[in-house]
Amino acid sequence: MSLKKAYLLVLVVLVLDQVLKIYIKTNFLLNDEIIFFDWFRIHFIENEGMAWGVELPGDYGKLALTLFRIVAVFGIGWWLNDSFKKKASNYLIVAIALIMAGALGNIIDSIFYGVIFNESTPGQIATMFSDQPYGTWFHGKVVDMFYFPIWKGYLPSWLPIWGGKYFTFFNAIFNLADVAISVGVGILIIFNKKVFKN
Repeated sequence: MSLKKAYLLVLVVLVLDQVLKIYIKTNFLLNDEIIFFDWFRIHFIENEGMAWGVELPGDYGKLALTLFRIVAVFGIGWWLNDSFKKKASNYLIVAIALIMAGALGNIIDSIFYGVIFNESTPGQIATMFSDQPYGTWFHGKVVDMFYFPIWKGYLPSWLPIWGGKYFTFFNAIFNLADVAISVGVGILIIFNKKVFKN
């Protein structure tokens, strides 16, 4: 795969991610849900921190996270260019491109969404380019929407720790950028021998 095609893949994933997020943000109330199947839903939430809703404490936690993401993207960009120069496998090029696209997608939310949207609430749909933005630069919330509660129910009481408790598998709500990162990492793991054949 050429470097041009790799960056085209980054661009396509990034545009699709942002179009979907902007559509959800400007058409859904916070916590609105569309149920396609019991196990597949679109459920609008906003994530203030890292994956799985983890947050860094303090006033500067979000800023530190966003700055770390920006530095990481530069590192991923260097890795992509270096891998191309070394004629790495297409598996590796595609994986890095997907990870880069996903990271950029969530960075855009973190940097810009706080200053271009007003607050999404259960009673208010956000508007773009609002004169009452909900945050500041580098303090935006990441838009998430894909929800796959594949199984819900009480676990058998004989299970240690979780026995008898109500459990949902898969409980995470995520976005297209997260999917791109996960697929990229999955390629690195599953096709490890082909990825790092040199």
